[in-house]
Amino acid sequence: MPDKLSPQQRHANMAAIHGKDTKPEMVVRKYLWRKGFRYRLNHPRLPGKPDVVMRKYRTCIFVNGCFWHGHRVSFCPDQSLEKVESSECCKIPKSNTEFWVTKIKRNQERDLKVQHELAAMGWHAITIWECELKPKVREKTLESLAYTLNKIYLQDRTIRRYEAPEEQPLVAAEALPEG
Repeated sequence: MPDKLSPQQRHANMAAIHGKDTKPEMVVRKYLWRKGFRYRLNHPRLPGKPDVVMRKYRTCIFVNGCFWHGHRVSFCPDQSLEKVESSECCKIPKSNTEFWVTKIKRNQERDLKVQHELAAMGWHAITIWECELKPKVREKTLESLAYTLNKIYLQDRTIRRYEAPEEQPLVAAEALPEG
């Protein structure tokens, strides 16, 4: 199916889409700030340059667009383009389908790799999808995020009880030999 827009119009549309300071990202950031959570943006030393980095919680938050990251899109394992099923929040374009499927698959693979790298470094990774920030479900999503951050904070800072090695138990006082 040919594209309805001319190549120049399509180029202008795509060039207008930016990756930073998107509306969904701003919704998350404003909520976190209002609730007293402090963060940094797009930390260049962490894999994937997360949208929000919370060092105190060792947590990275990615605010993903449903289309660009293929939210709930199912790809057929045999690589055929006819078996790609769009989801309600991510519609695969009918024109240039092969390009878009390849791009979205590559994005998903990169996202997974970044999450594994962060986990190996001891960081938590949270992904918030654009569709989860729609007005009907926004408050529930953001409250869940705050709950998760508080749970991470408490788990990471629980007091771990020290246990002495079993080989040689420590003795406070020994009986004096009689004699």
